[in-house]
Amino acid sequence: MPTPVNKPLKIILGVTGGIAAYKIPMLLRLLKKADADVQVIMTPSAERFVTPETLSVLSEKQVLCDFFDPATGMWNNHVDLGLWADAILIAPATATTIGKMVHGIADNLLLATHLSARCPVIIAPAMDLDMYAHESVTENLKTLESRGVHIIPAEDGPLASGLSGPGRLPEPETLFAEFMKIMNPELPLKGKNIMVSAGPTFEPIDPVRFIGNHSSGKMGYAIADAFAKEGANVTLVSGPVSLQTPKNVSRIDVQTAEEMREACLKESTNVDIIVMAAAVADYKVETRAQLKIKKEEDLTLSLVKNPDILQELGKAKTPSQTLIGFALETNNGYDYAKDKVVRKNLDFIVLNSLADEGAGFGHDTNKVCLFDKTGSEKAYPLMSKKMVADIIVKQAISYHFSGNFADI
Repeated sequence: MPTPVNKPLKIILGVTGGIAAYKIPMLLRLLKKADADVQVIMTPSAERFVTPETLSVLSEKQVLCDFFDPATGMWNNHVDLGLWADAILIAPATATTIGKMVHGIADNLLLATHLSARCPVIIAPAMDLDMYAHESVTENLKTLESRGVHIIPAEDGPLASGLSGPGRLPEPETLFAEFMKIMNPELPLKGKNIMVSAGPTFEPIDPVRFIGNHSSGKMGYAIADAFAKEGANVTLVSGPVSLQTPKNVSRIDVQTAEEMREACLKESTNVDIIVMAAAVADYKVETRAQLKIKKEEDLTLSLVKNPDILQELGKAKTPSQTLIGFALETNNGYDYAKDKVVRKNLDFIVLNSLADEGAGFGHDTNKVCLFDKTGSEKAYPLMSKKMVADIIVKQAISYHFSGNFADI
């Protein structure tokens, strides 16, 4: 859920002529959900990519495109607009608009308003990778940054040209989070260190086979991302997954439970909140074969227990740390979760069950119930893993600072 601002922000949302403008209606919806008062100003070329009518309906205001209203001839006063705004957010910001901002060119209403503004200005560049890497663009961005303009960097990914690389406009949720971080610099976890584990562990049988599980890592990665958006310094200890590292998150890759244990124990000594969302394999083979085992006869494996990383972290936990575990169960989940939260010295545990349709491994959704060491619980319906991550992070913040669940 979007984080509400302290008071309704008056935002000028500037839209320029790039294909990434198709993402702006969703960004506008997120801003409106946060109770912002949004005035959209479009450059003439932006109208080729998204219609003023769409943005007008979403903003609940007439979209401004010209210095003069073509229907009435009334002047759209760029000076008044610049003084009205608490912030100007330009997304996407094309190479042309960036260049004109540097040189003080005011040949459209958005650029003239920018020159009249006394508020923070935030831009989100978006263009093809060679344009984004061009010296003229990089120098222009440095110049704007030196003048106090905040820049939300472009991301690496597929581009409209068919190429792939840096230059992609971040997704609306990321743009919203980065904008809110700039406008609310005192985020609750600023300066706090967080460790999150995610994904499975693979325990080798021989050089080509392993014991593992179906964990995709999606839940842990969403939690790491949500923590970073609250201003935290996040370290993600990740088993083998096919996921991109969230923005502003440091990632440590591991394969086995022993490697995860070593990394987690090392990183945990200097963190404030720990969330162990990884699905660590409970067992490993007693003796790993050095050569590939041939398929000649029936095979019997002797398994031994892996270390209980969560229990070790619980024993080492300091009074200032908050430790959160996960329990994925197929039956008697409530009983197992309530036992584990006490036995492993957790602050609270997140229970999800493979018996719930749409929850557990591989899905983009999850259904969870939170239990703390006092017996309090919070149950939530099936929702996206991103929304679940936001809830877990908000409850982690509440627990870390107050020792209780928040009423969410």
